[in-house]
This record gives sequence, C-alpha cells and structure tokens, in this order.
Amino acid sequence: MADQTHVLQQQVLQAIDNRQPLTISAGQTKAFLSPAPTGDILSVADHQGIVSYQPTELVVTVRAGTKLRELQLALAEHNQYLPFEPPHFGNDATIGGTIAAGLSGSSRPFTGSARDYVLGCKIINGRGQVLQFGGQVMKNVAGYDVSRLMVGAMGTLGVLLEISLKVLPVPASECYLSQFHTPQDALLLMQTLASQNLPLSGLGYDGEAVHIRLAGAAAAVRSAQQKLGGQHHDPDIFWSAINEQQHPFFAGDIPLWRIAVPPATAELPITGKQLVDWAGGLRWVKTDETSDNLFKLAARHHGHAQLFRSSQKAANRRQPLADGIRQLHIQLKHSFDPQAIFNRGQLYSDF
Repeated sequence: MADQTHVLQQQVLQAIDNRQPLTISAGQTKAFLSPAPTGDILSVADHQGIVSYQPTELVVTVRAGTKLRELQLALAEHNQYLPFEPPHFGNDATIGGTIAAGLSGSSRPFTGSARDYVLGCKIINGRGQVLQFGGQVMKNVAGYDVSRLMVGAMGTLGVLLEISLKVLPVPASECYLSQFHTPQDALLLMQTLASQNLPLSGLGYDGEAVHIRLAGAAAAVRSAQQKLGGQHHDPDIFWSAINEQQHPFFAGDIPLWRIAVPPATAELPITGKQLVDWAGGLRWVKTDETSDNLFKLAARHHGHAQLFRSSQKAANRRQPLADGIRQLHIQLKHSFDPQAIFNRGQLYSDF
C-alpha cells in the first residue's frame, strides 16, 4: 500500500502557483486516446493499494494507480469481478485510467457501464483541494452524483486518488455460441434476442457470424443454449479478443472509429470494414473517411463518433458538442479546474 496523496497534492499546488499545466499519467495503456501531453507529467503510478474491500457488501475502494489486473485478481479470490468488463490494452493498465477513460466491455448493454458501478471517489481539484464524494465517504446531500462525472472525463476535472466500486459475484455458468448470418439479418437477430428474457452478456457480429455469450445461473444458461442452438465455443476466445482489440479486425494502420448508435440502427453506409458489439449499439469502423463525414453520419443516427486509434494527427477526435452541452462542459471544467491545469485538450481541444 502506498498513499501518495500529500505528494500529489503538493505537485498540484506548485503547478497552480506556476500556472503550469499538468498531464495526469499512470500505466499509459490508453494514451492513444488523446493528443500529445501538455505541460509536466503528474504520475499517479505509485499511488497504489486496495484501501478497503468488503466482499460481503460487494464494495471495494482502491487507489487510482493500482494495476487493474491486481484488483481483478483480488476480487477473483472471492469469486467476484468488475461487471462492466473494462479493457486493459496492456499489462500496466490502472483502475484510475480505466475510470478516467470510461471504457466498458461487451457486457455493457446487459450488466451496465463503468459509470453505473462507481459509488464514490476522492480527487484533487484544480484548487489543490482533496475532495471526497459519494460511496463510503459522504452522502451527496445536494442530490448530485458528482463521483460519476469523473467517469470518461479523461482527467480534465481533477486527479483521481481513490475510487469506490460496486462488484458482483462471478456468474455461475457461461456459454459461447455463434450463428452465421448476413449483416442485415444479424442486426435484426441481435435486436430480437436483446428483447427477450435471456441471460445474455454479449451480442456481437464480426461480418460473418453473430456471437452470443450467455452468463448466469446454470439452469438458465442451459435452457437458453438449447433454445438458441448454433455452434458452441469453448473457451471464450472471441470476447476476450474483442475486449482487448486483439481480434484480426483491429489489425493494421487504417484509422479505427468507435461509433455508438441506437441498437436498432441499420448497417451504417460507410466505406471500409465494420464490427458490431453491444447488441448493435456499438459499431467499430475501420475507414479512411473524413471525420466530418463520420460526425455527420453519427449525428443523423442520433449517435456519436470517436476516432479511437490512428497514426495520423487529428484536430477533432470526438463528436462535436451541441452548444448547450458544450457550455455545460465548460462550466463544469471551470468549477473543478478554474485555471485549466489538468489534461488540456485531452477531452476536447478547447478545454
């Protein structure tokens, strides 16, 4: 256990005095999501350790620099896990970076997102204050779930020190199936299956087959398997490859886009290759089309697009915000970080 709160706070206070921007860093496994760092590096990699873990209460509080795999191993000892299935993208992934990036795996439509499992957090804000929100620490008496604002904020609102998370027991049984379908039929099938009372934990399409993952009570999984049929797979190769982007689809240098849309959306008219996850709600797209075209396409389908991986520099990597939402983001940024010390340009180029 290594509590570096005081050290990190002093570094933040010095940066504020010097008006020197800071880029928060730890395992660097998700650095590709943002442009090059601005200012000095503030590393939370040594701020590690599980602060408290109550398996009977299904709650764990962990320091931000703790390796994600170490946390998952500790949970596994009690047959528990993080239900939002966070991707690692490398052995050095930390829980702080996981929450800051806000990424969830293929189980997201069925068990919830990373944001759904954050109960509370401790941060250093842009005034150098150590603040605690929610979870086991304090009740949000004003009614605002402040801790969940940190999920997906890419460190722009403050330095994550501790995160309290809800965990769940590992499902008693799992089963992996696949059925070959055309793209149109595959999307329709996923919509149909997602609307039924099935113990689903994954629905995806790789261009050839619909992949179905079942998880839950043994009797429920067995019944669903008999009802659905299809080819049985063992072990879980497809889902782990998708989660860590080690599936052959993700190979190569063509820009990779992450487009979230309503699950009932038809196949997107984009040149290049597509892989579908989240029962149709997430479309991974490899294409050389311009960002403007993809942002407009996502908006037409009531979704949003993000340039996820690219060897090329891009001015805008995320869906432009509507004016009202953009103003809300700016106000939040000013409230938490009035001098814009933290992670400039990591979320959007102008804050």
